[in-house]
Amino acid sequence: MKPSTWVALVAATASLGAGTPARATPPTGVSATLTFEKTVGDTRVAVRRITIAPGGDTGYHYHDGPVSAVVVAGTLTHYGADCRVDHVYGPGEVVVEQAGPGNVHIGRNEDRTPLVLEVVYVLPAGAPFATDAPAPACEG
Repeated sequence: MKPSTWVALVAATASLGAGTPARATPPTGVSATLTFEKTVGDTRVAVRRITIAPGGDTGYHYHDGPVSAVVVAGTLTHYGADCRVDHVYGPGEVVVEQAGPGNVHIGRNEDRTPLVLEVVYVLPAGAPFATDAPAPACEG
């Protein structure tokens, strides 16, 4: 995407809201490449290209700031903390995730092809990209 498109996406995400991970539910089959990062004052903006292999997942987690993503390839099945699918995203669709420990979720690639996401993070300076959370009781 063009930088101007990312700026617009970051601005839209920022308008949604403003340690060490426990590894309670570690990701599987996930790789990421940092493509942009800038901290201005108290805010860190970063862009990562994340690939999730078929059958892989992000592990249950939350973010300390709003996150937006575009599905570049594949299909993302997004589950909330109630273990229910809240949406299935395909290529070109935008995913918006709210911040905070009250917004625990997991992303899974339940397809046969790799899932590729371009993800924009708007985080407090020094915050991790994600904080791991234990699997909810409904997962067992």
